[in-house]
Amino acid sequence: MLNLLSFLFGIISLVIVIPATIPLLGWANWIALPLIVIGVILGQLSSSNSGRNFNLVVLLIAVIRLSLGGGII
Repeated sequence: MLNLLSFLFGIISLVIVIPATIPLLGWANWIALPLIVIGVILGQLSSSNSGRNFNLVVLLIAVIRLSLGGGII
């Protein structure tokens, strides 16, 4: 059950992160980061690792985009 919730948080975060790769929409990554962290925590509490790993990939995409944009842009 926790793995399913972790995937759900990851999918919601991915829906936010994908449009945030467009220039001037990088601020949306700051909205997605707390959701991703919640997904990672739920995935860690789960007996399976797939939800956690999915959220970590989404987190990596968001962090790389934030670092390229200087944190805001």
